[in-house]
Amino acid sequence: MKSVRVSRWGAMLLLGLSLASAPPAAAKMYDPETFNLANGMQVVVVPNHRVPIVSHMVWYRVGAADEVPGKSGLAHLLEHLMFKGTPTIAPGEFSKIVARNGGRDNAFTSSDYTGYYQNVAADRLELVMEMEADRMRNLVLDEQNFRTERAVVLEERSARTDNNPGALLAEQMNAALFLNSPYHRPIIGWEKEIAALSLDDALAYYRRWYAPNNAILVVAGDVTAESVRPLAEKYYGKLLPSELPQRLRTEEPAPRAARRIVLTDGRVQQPSWSRLYLAPSHGAGETGMVYPLEVLAELLGGGTTSLLYRSLVVEQGLAAAASASYDSSAVGLTSFRFGAAPRPGVPLDKLEAAIEIQLAKVAKEGFPAAEVERAKDRLQASAAYARDSLHTGAYALGEALTTGQSVAEVEAWPDRIAAVTAAQVAAAAAMVLESKASVTGLLYPDPKAPTARKAAPAFTPSKGVH
Repeated sequence: MKSVRVSRWGAMLLLGLSLASAPPAAAKMYDPETFNLANGMQVVVVPNHRVPIVSHMVWYRVGAADEVPGKSGLAHLLEHLMFKGTPTIAPGEFSKIVARNGGRDNAFTSSDYTGYYQNVAADRLELVMEMEADRMRNLVLDEQNFRTERAVVLEERSARTDNNPGALLAEQMNAALFLNSPYHRPIIGWEKEIAALSLDDALAYYRRWYAPNNAILVVAGDVTAESVRPLAEKYYGKLLPSELPQRLRTEEPAPRAARRIVLTDGRVQQPSWSRLYLAPSHGAGETGMVYPLEVLAELLGGGTTSLLYRSLVVEQGLAAAASASYDSSAVGLTSFRFGAAPRPGVPLDKLEAAIEIQLAKVAKEGFPAAEVERAKDRLQASAAYARDSLHTGAYALGEALTTGQSVAEVEAWPDRIAAVTAAQVAAAAAMVLESKASVTGLLYPDPKAPTARKAAPAFTPSKGVH
């Protein structure tokens, strides 16, 4: 299956790069139209009539965190297997049909959701809806195509993770941060567990979770709810619902100590520093801190005007790059993330000490009210520009709805950001940055290696794999 990486951090949702002035606080995000089918499937329509194109997406409320322990990688493997055909579509033909009709399609797996999409001309919507509804219930698998795709996934893991020191470090850090949560499993899976997955495992998972009442249909583009409803009723409405298992997210124990991971690898040319802090999300923890944390991430790492970039890159000349990021959409707890790479010749411990000074100051003092207001303006401006994208609104709504949020919460995002105060940002900074629930990662070249073969960027995690 072809693959395009879709990052969940920042830009795919609401945090664009525009520095224009903020829209009015009453502005909404996407003005979607919604309705439910009789079988429990939720339908969200995002009209965008700029061009005669639609993005058709089906999101399932299931991901890697819903796997049975010992079966890691099953959610992602099934995503691949969904392209193996039905009684009416031959294996591998799904994407070819989309391409012959001038469209593009792909899929992605996260810890909390799995999604499938096709971007096509508006007059091809019925075609892709019929095909997507077909494979929701009629997937055909046999031992041969299962083994073939399992081998593909194992090779994908080897290429993307095992042969990438930065990805290996990120995997180890994530496993160390989430001690008890299923989020400690890599989305792509552990190698030995992927190799042990069976056809019966895949079919059982498919039958357990892939049902209309566990799915959300999002259609964005040159459509209206009035035009989408009869098609959705015709193709998805006829599918029978299933009795769904409960989604479980175990609680994290109280943190006793911060953790530190050091990885030395001969493929690394430039060292890097990264850190994860356990943080609340819309679905777990101190949910009232979510919006202040989004503003905090913008203040600390939102581009060249952010504190860390100004201090470490511009003023002190210690870093080649510095960033902070936070994503609030998760069923369980999430993470607040930092990454930095030193300039050539700067020791990593010197860079880390400079970062610690900045983070300690922020945790103690917060930010001046004027800086908080400017950060809020930048975030709200990005929300205004997010409407121009056909795919962004569909992605934002699908991700929110599969992780327990509502359409109303997505639409209220500009107002929620506008209401954040400097005092709330300071409280959020103290809560997260002074916590012992953190993992620091250090990535070093191997001094014994004759030649470093591959540069490793500062830690940049991705929430999904394809």
